[in-house]
Amino acid sequence: LLGLEAANGLKLRGMDVTVVHIGDWLMERQLDKTAGTLLQSALESRGLKFLLPKQTAELIGNDEGRVKAVRFADGEVIPADLVVMAAGIRPNSELAEQAGLPCNRGILVNDTLQTYDPRIYAVGECANHRGTAYGLVAPLFEQAKVCANHLAMLGFSRYLGSVTSTKLKVTGIDLFSAGDFIGGEGTETITLSDPIGGVYKKLVIKDDVLVGACLYGDTADGGWYFRQVREGQNVAQIRDHLMFGAAGLGEGAIGDAGHQGQSKAMSMPDDMEVCGCNGVCKGTIVKAIQEHGLFSVDEVKKHTKAASSCGSCTGLVEQILINTVGGAADVKPK
Repeated sequence: LLGLEAANGLKLRGMDVTVVHIGDWLMERQLDKTAGTLLQSALESRGLKFLLPKQTAELIGNDEGRVKAVRFADGEVIPADLVVMAAGIRPNSELAEQAGLPCNRGILVNDTLQTYDPRIYAVGECANHRGTAYGLVAPLFEQAKVCANHLAMLGFSRYLGSVTSTKLKVTGIDLFSAGDFIGGEGTETITLSDPIGGVYKKLVIKDDVLVGACLYGDTADGGWYFRQVREGQNVAQIRDHLMFGAAGLGEGAIGDAGHQGQSKAMSMPDDMEVCGCNGVCKGTIVKAIQEHGLFSVDEVKKHTKAASSCGSCTGLVEQILINTVGGAADVKPK
């Protein structure tokens, strides 16, 4: 994801950009093959080039110590003046290892975020919970809540993992995925494909529960699908209308910045997440607006952190602001 965003940014600066990826299709951890192929076609139309599946073997330098080419495992060599590597996160567990705590791609923790020493807790990107180290902010907040409650002895709760979602932040490309969008044994898949129109939707259901969604082109219902996945709601009664999202049930689509269609912020429940990067729900935003007398998106960002990271939810935050304070909202006319 970050690599594609960087590649697009470099292309906008006039550079000749080639993306090298070891997978069979782009973003194979966030997209299925169909959506990944559509994404590649869209980026190729912008002038980006792709080599995949391709494994880098060596960076070749010149006499001045600067890179001049890249050699791949199959022997192919291409010239290069600049190389950008998207390597993901690397858990910082050095201190824990020195203290003798078991680590494996992160500090191993249980469901109360305790390490093998029950007096020591770990949360965030440095922690490995049930084999997963999360590189996102929202899971950190969920972990911190469980950890804080345990430390303060305010009841007993467990962290059972986080359902995460992905949005591509390259302007003009709408993409969303959440949960188990690949599917497997015991799952059934509903798909809608319109290659000419650039729209693809895939929903994965297991035991009458929506467990995953992959959307390309039309992502206005991404937030609504994400809520169904997170809450594990039974969708048997709405299965025939599920592909049409919230609008198919008369609720109105809930979109955000970069998504086509009018967003229906008023129809959102207070506990629905608006900012996935920072784990901020609608109710938190409305409360901050009312308690602190906020009238601009920048003020909302300052008090809640919503829309302060990737910015893809800025449009939705703006609509919540308008719905809360009306004409007093300090927003730019569309």
